[in-house]
Amino acid sequence: MQMLTFLLCFGSPLSTAFYFHVAEREEKCLTEDIPSDTMVTGTFKIQQWDTGRHMFLESAPGLGMFVTITTYNGEVILSKLYGPQGTFYFTSHSPGEHIICLESNSTRLVSFGGNRLRIHLDIRVGEHDLDAAIAQAKDKVNELTFKLEYLIEQIGQIVKEQNYQRDREENFRMTSEDTNSNVLWWAFAQILILISVGIFQMKYLKDFFIAKKLV
Repeated sequence: MQMLTFLLCFGSPLSTAFYFHVAEREEKCLTEDIPSDTMVTGTFKIQQWDTGRHMFLESAPGLGMFVTITTYNGEVILSKLYGPQGTFYFTSHSPGEHIICLESNSTRLVSFGGNRLRIHLDIRVGEHDLDAAIAQAKDKVNELTFKLEYLIEQIGQIVKEQNYQRDREENFRMTSEDTNSNVLWWAFAQILILISVGIFQMKYLKDFFIAKKLV
């Protein structure tokens, strides 16, 4: 398993589009740092390398993609097999890093173009498909009302992401203060130890001199 790490700073809905190459049944994973109660949409497409034409073709029949979404504490949010192209959705239940893993389910029996695949992936965090949602809501509200609701939702998402970053900064500040406090107490303890050792040595030398009748 290979890991691709993306550290995202949230301020507005994000879209990360890229592609990578894999061999058959090779798993690749990426991490996304996501606030809680945030919807994530991923769209992928598989292309297969044709050794005769030296180019990537559309995927052959039988190819598919197995998508697994987990948190760092091991909670499985999504585990599903898709076709050669598709879209997956999930909503984060808690803030933090989420692991998105993709593995092709191709075999040499169905892979006429060799074992090299190109995966196109588009990850959208906190973003919804506005046009599709408008089409579904046509019978209930007009387009203007829905766009207003969409903007309100995005404002709420931005506020949520800002609160998430504020909580992370507060946790970091508390950790730093605790560390500084521990260092201060340790220095104080060292001073007390040195003073105690000095007093003990002075008393020992005094008793020694008295015992030897030197004073």
